[in-house]
Amino acid sequence: MQHLIQVTKEKASRPKLSAAPIETHLRAAADWLLRAQQATPDDGVAHSYDIRQKKWLASYPETTGYAIPTLYDYARHYNAPQYAEAATLMAHWESDIQMPDGGVRAGTMDAEVVAPTIFNTGQVLFGWAKAWQETGEERFKTSLIRASDWLVAAQDEDGAWRRFPSPFTAAKLNSYNTRSAFGLVRAYLALGDKRYLNAAVANAQWALTRAENNGWLPDNCLDTNVDKTSLTHTIAYSIRGLLEVGLTSGHAEFVDHALLMAKAAASQQRADGALPGYYSPQWKAAVGWTCVTGNSQMAINWLRLAQITGDAAWIEHAKRANRFNMSIQDLATTNQNIRGGIKGSHPVNGGYMTYKYPNWATKFFMDGLMLEQLFNKVGNIG
Repeated sequence: MQHLIQVTKEKASRPKLSAAPIETHLRAAADWLLRAQQATPDDGVAHSYDIRQKKWLASYPETTGYAIPTLYDYARHYNAPQYAEAATLMAHWESDIQMPDGGVRAGTMDAEVVAPTIFNTGQVLFGWAKAWQETGEERFKTSLIRASDWLVAAQDEDGAWRRFPSPFTAAKLNSYNTRSAFGLVRAYLALGDKRYLNAAVANAQWALTRAENNGWLPDNCLDTNVDKTSLTHTIAYSIRGLLEVGLTSGHAEFVDHALLMAKAAASQQRADGALPGYYSPQWKAAVGWTCVTGNSQMAINWLRLAQITGDAAWIEHAKRANRFNMSIQDLATTNQNIRGGIKGSHPVNGGYMTYKYPNWATKFFMDGLMLEQLFNKVGNIG
């Protein structure tokens, strides 16, 4: 019943701009991530808190992997070593559960199917690369090499990853695997092995061979939708992947395409700062609810483009998206399961992670706010 009451309240009211400083929102989010880790019997981070079932779901290897860099960054920015300690525990856990072939398993730790998958492996590269750089522990370097080698070996000659799709998503060919290519870029930067960068470039090149003239990438959603719509979350993944692979490799066409997609996404930003949960192939809003995770991811993309291009218009788009998400982060509730966490959708019964507070929504929320703070410090944003 409580989840229905929350939906009613959210539909009846409009988000109000938060009066709290960014630091307050960040601290609440960081503490929620630690509670999500403590809610599991291992050192992974719970997939999400489900308000309908009133329980934490099992640890999720994929997103625990990329929560690690966020917590290291937060610990450094705020001189708070307990968050780095939590991140190191997560990285050790990821190494403990790494599969014998080097890959990372799909799904949560209680999933019935145990199989390695491309996307999840690509995301944990972020965690091992950061943990290796932060701690110098050889174990993390070994895990990073094994996982990166597995991804390179699994790649087809044209740069696509067709083998080892997730058994838990309907779509089996994914343009958003440019985000996995971005993971290989992080492995390349940490280890210096050019094979990883070459594989990342090959995947980005493959993705662009399939792009529409308006920048739209097909097969860019978790579902195989008849209307060919794509989730803002996965669109943002693909944009960031193209952008970062392009910047590291010197392929300007990847950066240009990311810019084209980012402009198209920004064209549908609402007055309150939120984005539609799904876009049509014509870059039009396909639903009325918003994917909160996608809002944060696009804020990150826009801030990265502001850094690269010097165009301050991107900052305003990002700030508006961040402020919307800050306005729906609950800092007042006494329910520690949701205090400081970020919903999958707004309203909470929207079509992405319905009735859940997924750990990666909070992770990207923190990344977006910390990147905005970087602009604050150099005087580029109010």
